Amino acid sequence: MGMTDRMTELAANLANVEQRIAAACAAAGRERGEVTLIVVTKTYPASDVRILSELGVRHVAENRDQDAAPKAAACADLPLKWHFVGQLQTNKVRSVVGYADVVQSVDRARLVTAMSKEAVRVGREVGCLIQVALDAGESLRGERGGVAPGGIEELAALVAGSPGLRLDGLMTVAPLTGEYAGREQASFERLMVLSTDLRRAHPAATMVSAGMSADLEQAVAAGATHVRVGTAVLGVRPRLG
Repeated sequence: MGMTDRMTELAANLANVEQRIAAACAAAGRERGEVTLIVVTKTYPASDVRILSELGVRHVAENRDQDAAPKAAACADLPLKWHFVGQLQTNKVRSVVGYADVVQSVDRARLVTAMSKEAVRVGREVGCLIQVALDAGESLRGERGGVAPGGIEELAALVAGSPGLRLDGLMTVAPLTGEYAGREQASFERLMVLSTDLRRAHPAATMVSAGMSADLEQAVAAGATHVRVGTAVLGVRPRLG
């Protein structure tokens, strides 16, 4: 497919997603400006990121450093904010802190310490979302990362007190198991309650990242400030390599 074809395809997909978000905002009595679209560009090439930027996208997300690092470098001239949304191993922190404006998957103290040290070293400020696992017991982690609701307060205090890091809010992935399995709306509403609790101690941590291609309407209805959409914008593409 040629670049102009791809641009036409992405523009149409983006317009469709934009319509969905606008309709969901209207239904929820929210302003369209309250919800930010983050396009998840994992497995897609830098050329797609460049097209998205031309089409007005300002936020992109990646979940694997080995894909993200070269792509962020190739697109360094673009006015984009890069979000890291995947499970982050401490040995990838040095690389990720080099390009990520926001890490949405902060879920353990060791990661916070490593990120803070690196952010200070390179003179950057990195926004942090605490990933909440609604499928976790009070003390356990979720199967796709994340801290149990009972662990948010302590981790938030650690992030807030760490140089080079900024506590921006909370993120969740609708759980596949546990009491919220198949209940996206309920899981996002639970996240909003946790966000309200967090903002009592940290008023600036207003970001709530929830919802993907299949459930963005439920996330907007619950009050999400950011939705992470991949497939609905970029299409289904087989994993390369």
